[in-house]
Amino acid sequence: MSLSGTARRAVLTAALVCVSMPVFPSTAQAAPLPPACQEALLETLDKFPVVDFTVPDKAKNTMITQVLGLSEADQAVFTEVACAAWNSWATRNGQAVATDLDSRYRNAAGPVCNKFARSALATIKKHAPNVPAETREMERVAKTVWRDSMEKLAADATNADCRTAYNAVKAGW
Repeated sequence: MSLSGTARRAVLTAALVCVSMPVFPSTAQAAPLPPACQEALLETLDKFPVVDFTVPDKAKNTMITQVLGLSEADQAVFTEVACAAWNSWATRNGQAVATDLDSRYRNAAGPVCNKFARSALATIKKHAPNVPAETREMERVAKTVWRDSMEKLAADATNADCRTAYNAVKAGW
């Protein structure tokens, strides 16, 4: 499976990216993803069935841009072993993570950018310590994507509440 086709079809929510899940390697990568990573990209959203949690379009687009620009070294962390470990963890824990995301999102103060940023980070902080050790290098990449995305969103925000929310969570977990 070609990475560019997968990257264009799959749009993962920010919180899922940041809970150490595989993110989209750059479309410039020539080698195909290992099978477990293809599965992760195509099926992870199904494993985290959120109802209310929403990622603002600006946040989603910013994170996708960050992911598509990953270096070859960062792309190399997407191994069969790491992605298989992620898939197993997501299958076992996806409903709990989704429930937590939805609950925190519903209870966070508006606007949507604040609800997204604060509920995502709180859920990540709660669940990231339980993600398998084999995924830690993917988590390192996810943290970089999160930090860089939140910095860009804060810098570009025209709404003061959004700027404050993104600045408050940019340090990550």
